[in-house]
Amino acid sequence: MIYLLLSVLSSSVIFVIFKLFERFKINTLQAIIFNYFFAFSAGMLVDRQELDPLNVLSKDWFLGTFILGFMFIAVFYLAAITTQKSGLSVVSVATKMSVAIPVFFGIILYNESTGWIKIMGILLALVAVYLTSIKKKEGITIRKRNLIFPLLVFFGSGIIDTTLKFLETSYVAEADVALFSSTIFAIAGIIGVLILLIQAIRGTLKLSFKNVIGGVALGIPNFGSIYFLVMALRTEGLESSTIFPINNVAIVMISTFLGILLFKEKMLSKNWIGILLAITSIILIATSEEWM
Repeated sequence: MIYLLLSVLSSSVIFVIFKLFERFKINTLQAIIFNYFFAFSAGMLVDRQELDPLNVLSKDWFLGTFILGFMFIAVFYLAAITTQKSGLSVVSVATKMSVAIPVFFGIILYNESTGWIKIMGILLALVAVYLTSIKKKEGITIRKRNLIFPLLVFFGSGIIDTTLKFLETSYVAEADVALFSSTIFAIAGIIGVLILLIQAIRGTLKLSFKNVIGGVALGIPNFGSIYFLVMALRTEGLESSTIFPINNVAIVMISTFLGILLFKEKMLSKNWIGILLAITSIILIATSEEWM
């Protein structure tokens, strides 16, 4: 359970860093691209193995990391478009409610346990994410022509988590967890550099050193969020249909509290209801096996 807690804390720190990006006017795309290389470096420090590119290319999981690296960049880009067209709350809901996808596959493909307590906890988690993510009194509204973007974020985020689970279960040895995580970030970083090169050719690229600093700040917790999540998925006795909903709803809950404490964010009554439901859902999911 300690790895799950560390994954939640790492992801919550990412929320704080993104808020600081906004305050210091850091280019989010550039910072995220730079962050992938620093996340890769953090993974190499944890791995403590001599880096052999040919060895990495020969790994059974390499193709999967290439797909994940591409998905990281693609989902981020789609999230940015969704934020511009429909607002941050829509992105938050689409990203976190995507937990339904890996949970479904965990139950179907890996015959993970179910039961009315666990199902109730998962459903409460989805409701909690929705209520906690709404920051405007009018709630969430999406124009029909923009609906495709949050749907792509929803499915993209779900596919990332599902692919992580599949690769971790089928191909990644315990000794390769750090290398596996680092490779995902390296590929995402390379794809990101190609994007910057395209911007440079078009004459729209404006680099700033503070964006590099933002990448450094983001890199370490970003690596931790993936590394600790994979380690949590490897923990004996913890199923992915338990880990993913607890991970997502706990991130939303802690991020909300950090927003209140650090950035004086105002809470609506529905946000507090969401937090109470989040706590309830975590208790139900975490203790569901005891009721079976």
